[in-house]
Amino acid sequence: MASDMRPLSGKKVEIPSRGLENCVVSDQACHGKCESCDGDGKSSCAGANAISSLIESHNEGKASKENSGACSFNCDHADAIVEEVRRSIARSGHVESADRDVCLDGKSGSCMAGDDLPQESEREQAGGTVDDLFFFNDEEEDDSDWEPTTHLVVNRWFCLNCTVPNMDELAYCLNCHELKGSDVAGYDVFKTQIAEAALVSADKELQASTAIGFDERMLLHCEIEVKPNPHPERPDRIRAIAASLAAAGVFPSKCALVPPREITKEELLMVHTPDHIESVEQTKNMLYSYFTSDTYANGHSACAAKLAAGLCADLASLIISGCVRNGFAMVRPPGHHAGVKQAMGFCLHNNAAVAALAAQRAGAKKVLIVDWDVHHGNGTQEIFEGDKSVLYISLHRHEDGNFYPGTGAAHEVGIRDGQGFSVNVPWSRGGVGDNDYIFAFQNIVLPIAAEFAPDITIISAGFDAARGDPLGCCDVTPAGYSRMTSMLTACSEGRLLVILEGGYNLRSISSSATEVVKVLVGDGPSFDAVATAPSKEGLKTVLKVLKIQQQFWPVLGPTYASLQEQQGSVFSKYTYKGNELKKRKHLGGPGPFWWKSGSKRLLYEALFEGRRLRKIKVTGKGKAVDTAEP
Repeated sequence: MASDMRPLSGKKVEIPSRGLENCVVSDQACHGKCESCDGDGKSSCAGANAISSLIESHNEGKASKENSGACSFNCDHADAIVEEVRRSIARSGHVESADRDVCLDGKSGSCMAGDDLPQESEREQAGGTVDDLFFFNDEEEDDSDWEPTTHLVVNRWFCLNCTVPNMDELAYCLNCHELKGSDVAGYDVFKTQIAEAALVSADKELQASTAIGFDERMLLHCEIEVKPNPHPERPDRIRAIAASLAAAGVFPSKCALVPPREITKEELLMVHTPDHIESVEQTKNMLYSYFTSDTYANGHSACAAKLAAGLCADLASLIISGCVRNGFAMVRPPGHHAGVKQAMGFCLHNNAAVAALAAQRAGAKKVLIVDWDVHHGNGTQEIFEGDKSVLYISLHRHEDGNFYPGTGAAHEVGIRDGQGFSVNVPWSRGGVGDNDYIFAFQNIVLPIAAEFAPDITIISAGFDAARGDPLGCCDVTPAGYSRMTSMLTACSEGRLLVILEGGYNLRSISSSATEVVKVLVGDGPSFDAVATAPSKEGLKTVLKVLKIQQQFWPVLGPTYASLQEQQGSVFSKYTYKGNELKKRKHLGGPGPFWWKSGSKRLLYEALFEGRRLRKIKVTGKGKAVDTAEP
């Protein structure tokens, strides 16, 4: 069951406390570290301190409660909520508010917990009315000149593109440089073109080579509870992607639509436990509820989750049956964190797992799932970790388990018959870009995929490793995603299903998703099969994975030996400087002087007197040329 379900009749009342408001990029509001990324992929904290205002008046409460694309409700509904809030306060006598983390000034580049925030015990106030909450000194009788709504407020605005907070005087976002007041444009064009799009199904002739899965009801899944910061997983994510596809001329002229349907309980039972399915289904009877602190639901979320899973299942079946060649599931809520019996990380049902099993029911024997979301798909791995018919490969930030969700280490290879069929490429830092991802594809993903020979490839396509994403803080470009998609098309003879997962910078996810769909429809650019030079950390990660996985995939053995030799002769002794790798200076002294006349005389001369300065130049073909200088 949901861990923090809150029905309207007895829900917790959260009122912003006085003091610093938390940054949207916090560990509690989102997965990952509290940091943001600039255009170069460097981590920086772009938060802002602010003093939150007190609760709204009854008349203000009647206004539409929207939070970065959140669904609105009418004034009568709002009146009922306000009355319920007053009754709850009268019953409980205090307000409960969750502790949050605070993102400090971006100049310092650091984030720390908001220890200065009032603790819950300090916020508890006696009394049964709203007024009692704001009069903290019982001895003070004359406070008529004090207005709680007129205290000092530091104004700030939240970027519509990436949700990062900015001071009011700034005209553009410090994280993504989006102008203040920007809005998602172009979705209405996509909406009008839905009626013009061809529908594809199993009992009809082939309408297009690429199918799109989408339904507007998934936009109704949003965070209802009003919080200081907008939730990053918001309806504008797929609005932005849809608008970009229409603007690029990809939809509807080159794609067909899959008729939406809700996944059945019988299909979900193949992935999730009955208790999990029932807990998600119960959310339709509640105004809002929470499975975890960052995984919300409202009355429409159960329907949205079933629509997302149903679209993914039908797309997989259509691809296996040959009705379409490939497909893109433009769905939400995402799914790869949803495990066998729990919802977490913004995810309710595991869409990729549902699609994989649907493909097998349609005739596929082996399914490859490649997860390039910046967070490890712990749910997908859990579901298939003992199944050798489904190969799961994930590339994600890990940082020794310190990056959300903490799973996905290189040594996690599966269990029982599934050993070797879970392959994790855990990056050790943020800022990972195209070169490292392409290098991992060339040396790990593609060789294993070719050996596995899947009947269909499913991509858990989170775009939160994209440049400018507030949670991922990595540096993958739209061209990088396009190239990775192109490389995967050959794995299963073009049978490819791309399922949307994360991604919280609207410009990044819309441009990246559009480039991926262009590859699916055949409009993507062609890429030369040239070797890619990784970063030093990227090479270490790839070597670590190869060392573990070569025992399950012998095809990796020669690659591991070659790269290990390269690292030993180049990367362990030399550092990058432009296109050259210069030898590090010997940090020690000239060595013990008694070595000159002892048995180690020859060693002394070789190491400290007769050594030669060497330079390693990397040619365009990726080969190292050794030139020696006396």
